[in-house]
Amino acid sequence: MENKVVLSGTRPTGALHYGNYFGAVENWVRLQNEYDCYFFVADWHALTTGYEDTSNYKNNISEVVMDLYACGLDIDKCHIFLQSSIKEHAELNLLFSMITPLSWLERCPTYKDMLAQLSDKNIKTHGFLGYPCLQAADILIYKADFVPVGEDQLPHIELTREIARRFNFLYDEVFPEPAPLLTKAKVLPGLDGRKMSKSYGNTIAIKDRGDELNKKIMSMVTDPGRIKKTDPGNPDICSVFAFHKVFNEEEVPSINEYCRAGTIGCVECKRNLLKKVTEYMKPIHERREYIENHPELVREIINKGNEAAKTRTMETMKKVRTAMKIDW
Repeated sequence: MENKVVLSGTRPTGALHYGNYFGAVENWVRLQNEYDCYFFVADWHALTTGYEDTSNYKNNISEVVMDLYACGLDIDKCHIFLQSSIKEHAELNLLFSMITPLSWLERCPTYKDMLAQLSDKNIKTHGFLGYPCLQAADILIYKADFVPVGEDQLPHIELTREIARRFNFLYDEVFPEPAPLLTKAKVLPGLDGRKMSKSYGNTIAIKDRGDELNKKIMSMVTDPGRIKKTDPGNPDICSVFAFHKVFNEEEVPSINEYCRAGTIGCVECKRNLLKKVTEYMKPIHERREYIENHPELVREIINKGNEAAKTRTMETMKKVRTAMKIDW
């Protein structure tokens, strides 16, 4: 399906973690073999909530690119580019902001949720309120057919479709309406049992290996009601068991049985998990180590992706300006 375009991005807020991998990137690796894929590092989007501190801005971009490479994205199969390098995104975002009703932006569920979640940050800004316009520009400028998302992201895709319809109605049929490509992601809890999130400090980074990986897995929260090894446990509330479901499926029935019977201890269970995670992540860690030792590859990956992205966006913007009759 080479003619079908898939578009997705990730914000560079630091090294990617297991939640990012199993929630999105693992699926991207599969999609690159089926579609014409554009995957971007959304550094402008990162500024909508992190504009006050940009000290790690460049390093975070490099970390994300290294992780995407490590996870198996192949620049001969997909395009990995930097959002801010493609200035056409900003131009289309500006034009969309001229035609998007304020009420559409204010009703966005993520806007209200993040205002509540990030109450310690001053994000009542024009950029944060208007980020759905930038998101729509990111998608529509590539005339994407599909956007891989979870169900919680469907309102964002629908808003993008509304903006496309409004533009096409006002001017000319330039943009197709992208469809969500629903993905069933594997969900992993954080080390403390809560949602895995950098803001909670409970993540395992994709690059973590050796002593760092050992330290994190051995610190994972298990059934708090289980004091002694012989106490019966409840694996349904154990983060370690949730990880076994992803990394060690074949042993899940026996681990479930032994835990409930109190015949396997939490330390032993964690050591077994560490072994399985290490085996699973070995090829990813080898690729991560390789690109860490060849940092020039980060620039090469982005430059090649930028070139492909630039070609496509320039073509789209030419049609946009013509449709709006602003092609002076």
